[in-house]
Amino acid sequence: MVAKNAIVSETPAKKPKALTEEALLKAPDKDYMNEAQLAFFRERLQELRAQLLNNADDTGQHLRENEVTTDPSDRATLEEEYTLELRTRDRERKLLKKVEKSLRMIEEGSYGFCEETGEPIGLPRLLARPTATLSLEAQERRERVQKLYGD
Repeated sequence: MVAKNAIVSETPAKKPKALTEEALLKAPDKDYMNEAQLAFFRERLQELRAQLLNNADDTGQHLRENEVTTDPSDRATLEEEYTLELRTRDRERKLLKKVEKSLRMIEEGSYGFCEETGEPIGLPRLLARPTATLSLEAQERRERVQKLYGD
């Protein structure tokens, strides 16, 4: 129980200073995928997820706006724009699945490590493509096999 005139300190716990890309790249190898780095990628992936969801909402609203036009060429232009927009959203939907998978991997503790070899993927690759699940070497190997044998 707190006395009537007592001063209660309600200062929130200090959050660790957020990492920058530069600081992330300068980190020693022994710090690979430590808590601060995982928090950095978690935040980056959550921002990407929010952006993708926002884009999907915008597309839904845009497609619900019924523009009626009688000119065939205007109608064809509108349909082409809708097709392009839907194709873009489909790509973003696939990316959203990868983002969700990456966020799950962060929670499971397997984020940042190659699914095939178990080796670290590397910070530069993850900065460029935060949803990467393969090391550069494993990805190149996979692409060579696909090129040889097709999909």
